[in-house]
Amino acid sequence: MAQAVERLEISVNTPAGQVTTPVEVPVGFVPVTEIVPLLRRMGEQALALEQRRAEATGQRISCRMGCAACCRMLVPISAPEAFALRDKILALPDAQQRTRLDRVSAARARLDQAGLLSRLRDIAETDRQLSDEDMEQTNRDYYALRLPCPFLDNEICSIYEDRPAACRELLVTSPAELCQDIARNPVRPVSVPVRMSTVLAMLWADLTGGPVRLIPLPLALEWAERHHTERERTWKGSMLLEKALEKVGRFLNYCKM
Repeated sequence: MAQAVERLEISVNTPAGQVTTPVEVPVGFVPVTEIVPLLRRMGEQALALEQRRAEATGQRISCRMGCAACCRMLVPISAPEAFALRDKILALPDAQQRTRLDRVSAARARLDQAGLLSRLRDIAETDRQLSDEDMEQTNRDYYALRLPCPFLDNEICSIYEDRPAACRELLVTSPAELCQDIARNPVRPVSVPVRMSTVLAMLWADLTGGPVRLIPLPLALEWAERHHTERERTWKGSMLLEKALEKVGRFLNYCKM
């Protein structure tokens, strides 16, 4: 039986303009994964405003299907997204699920061989909030491996509809060939009005009393498995929406400072 919902329209003012979107809020109690599609959609709408603003000045977005240079970067994923990704993978037919899991295992093995796996696990489980400076060397070492995302299939994202917010937020206006080595080349990204991966991490920290945690994508499934009992927790749908919007506002206010 479908759960009853309340239909609302919400608006958020971003640096690029106002984002307005209809939402269906569950009346009862739901897991945190229920808020993930809404926040991703809001993030994409806000980024679309920035994209139009860039294009109005004569810039062009270089990103195209099959251009997967950015899929060698270390992608941060929030706990709600990790739970949602695990749900999606486990819902796949057996053959597809095994293919995805085998590729994740192969990526972990290569990370272990490079001496990065334990560092990434420490990041996923740390009890303190990590800064950009804390992550800089690990990001550089990971990128130096040129390790394809385990969810990349012939240079095409196999989880495109369910890809993390951080993947949705990266657009560039510099020539595509420069993305082949972003450590050396002056890549021009489109400004991101609100980073929904961080917003979701802030929401999870509020709900659980833990740190604002961002999990390395290759470890997202194993992290979600270790914390599967937390996935079963539920909250009132209206409370999740209220807290999520409060985190969006806090992020936007922080960026103004």
